[in-house]
Amino acid sequence: MQTKIWTGLLAGAALLATGAAVAPVAGAVDVPVGPRDAYTRTELFFGTERPDGGAAVTAQEFEAFLDAEVTSRFPEGLTVTVEEGRGQYRDRFGVIERERSYHVVVLYPRGAARSSDLKIEEIRRRYDAAFQQEAVGRVDDSVRAAF
Repeated sequence: MQTKIWTGLLAGAALLATGAAVAPVAGAVDVPVGPRDAYTRTELFFGTERPDGGAAVTAQEFEAFLDAEVTSRFPEGLTVTVEEGRGQYRDRFGVIERERSYHVVVLYPRGAARSSDLKIEEIRRRYDAAFQQEAVGRVDDSVRAAF
């Protein structure tokens, strides 16, 4: 399978929107795409504010949690991307809370989804308990990846 990478995407999108035919753009390059395997991509959203007003989860506390709870459950290898962001949600009292949060992405083979699901749920439970959180957000998606 090959993928064409086209220059002039905006011009092409404008032509497509009008229904006009689009010819290949001069200078297009064939880029081979190797085989990719079926993976599950799980995104986890970890808040840092404590509902009792205590000190927010620090970067050092989060890194220690990541090492002890995430890496220890996926020792065969995984990809974890940690991005610091700002999140907001409505808490159980109806108040909009805003907080610093961490976004962790874990990729694992789809064939390991059942056992990985149990590990991820344990990670969520342990974070909730360790840092008095109401929830850790989770999103799963099926993807194809090659490493």
